[in-house]
Amino acid sequence: MADKNSATEQSTRLSITQTTTADTRILLLRGEIDTDTADLLRQALRTDEGPARSVLDFSAVTFMDSTGINVLVAAHHEAHAAGGWIRMAALPTSVQRVVEIIGLDTIVPCYPTLPEALTV
Repeated sequence: MADKNSATEQSTRLSITQTTTADTRILLLRGEIDTDTADLLRQALRTDEGPARSVLDFSAVTFMDSTGINVLVAAHHEAHAAGGWIRMAALPTSVQRVVEIIGLDTIVPCYPTLPEALTV
């Protein structure tokens, strides 16, 4: 029974809504990105699951730890190898701070808004 509760808790801690344009996948992330939810993000970013170009909308992310950073770095490398890229948009201040401290923003471009990330 504990396993069912863990699975339910994981699905409510991070939700990902995906839309796709002709060549770009847009992921609206909502909740926490950490050890317990990283696999959900990893799966959503697989290049064999959709376009190699992805824009991640972080506006509803409340927390991200180093596990999320690692997923994004790996996804960046996978997208780049497939001829694509990853961009992050609308990072809340707490997430932006982690991204800048780690230096992820030097690898994966960050944009203030989703429309800016899509038009560059």
